[in-house]
Amino acid sequence: MKHASWIVVVALMALSGMATAQLASGSRVVAQVPFGFVVANKVVPAGQYEVQTCTADGKTLIIRNASGNLGLFSSSTRTEAKQPASQYAMVFKHYGDLYFLSGIKLKDSKVVYRLPESRAEAELKAQNRAGTEEILLAVRE
Repeated sequence: MKHASWIVVVALMALSGMATAQLASGSRVVAQVPFGFVVANKVVPAGQYEVQTCTADGKTLIIRNASGNLGLFSSSTRTEAKQPASQYAMVFKHYGDLYFLSGIKLKDSKVVYRLPESRAEAELKAQNRAGTEEILLAVRE
């Protein structure tokens, strides 16, 4: 009987985790990006972009522009911020005239999807170039 109760607890935890992951994968974060940027080691033009998880664990994101001409997959790492985000947002690292998509923030959540550093950004960091963080507000669809 003791063993059966543990199985129920584990099953309930797994089901709640899957429900949360499916909720996240069903929604999209959309933002108008006024500059070209680098994501998944590719340079993409300015435009309206949507970001959505495409795996249940949230480790893979799809980033595509609204016109449908471009779609890229990128790995991501889910981290937790100290404070919940006040808005949906796309986070960029900015070095001179170059922008790199580095994260996605979710409104009222501490969850932040972090994207890996591209080769070009790693080279800029190796040259001790100073970068700033740019945050673009987004909406959830």
